Amino acid sequence: MLVLPAIDLLDNEAVRLLQGDYSKKTVYSSSPEKMIQVFEKQGATLIHIVDLNAAKTGKSENGKTIKKIKEECSVELELGGGIRSIENMKFYDGLGVSRFILGTVAVEDPKVVEKGLELFGQNRIVIGVDAKNGYVRTKGWETNSGILYKDFLKTMYGMGVRHVIFTDISKDGMMEGPNTDVYVELLTEFPDLQLVASGGVSKTEDLVTLFEKTNGKLFGAITGKAIYEGKLDLKESIRILNQKREK
Repeated sequence: MLVLPAIDLLDNEAVRLLQGDYSKKTVYSSSPEKMIQVFEKQGATLIHIVDLNAAKTGKSENGKTIKKIKEECSVELELGGGIRSIENMKFYDGLGVSRFILGTVAVEDPKVVEKGLELFGQNRIVIGVDAKNGYVRTKGWETNSGILYKDFLKTMYGMGVRHVIFTDISKDGMMEGPNTDVYVELLTEFPDLQLVASGGVSKTEDLVTLFEKTNGKLFGAITGKAIYEGKLDLKESIRILNQKREK
């Protein structure tokens, strides 16, 4: 189980939004690449990036920053937020992004997912399922799709999707711990899903709980605010999970 440090980009700064509210942001750094260099030294191998400008408007304002990150860091990047076309994927592919996270477009135009799988392969296409009260949210969490997340996942799985990031929006940024039950449930229903947990991871113990409750079957877990605020030691968390995996 990987620990994926999260970087949310808004106007070329690393920020965090409280429950997806653009008016409630905390700026953590105006040099995101420097943050990622620190994560890399602490043992992270995959960084989770969200382009918040593109998530809301469909247009990236952060391409320069993403390019700089790739030039100055050797970790792999997965990126989401506003990726709604094959052209978007090709653009980010040119910047060196390893995994493309498709959210809104997967709901509104599943053919883009099919084409993405065909062009880039199963391991580079990740579906971001952002859920609140059982329903998938889109457009930077601001729109209720009216589709139950379980129905949506069945559709994606049937198309060949195997990499999924599931976010419980009600837990995101609240530092209250993740919704462990939903990940156990999803891995029971879709046993070969490469599932990443997102939302609520606030301390190392949360990561250990996710690992143990899912019998080590989670592909990874994303955490951001807890690292930035010193409540989760990334290096120590990675060490503990590696130790558990080797048992």
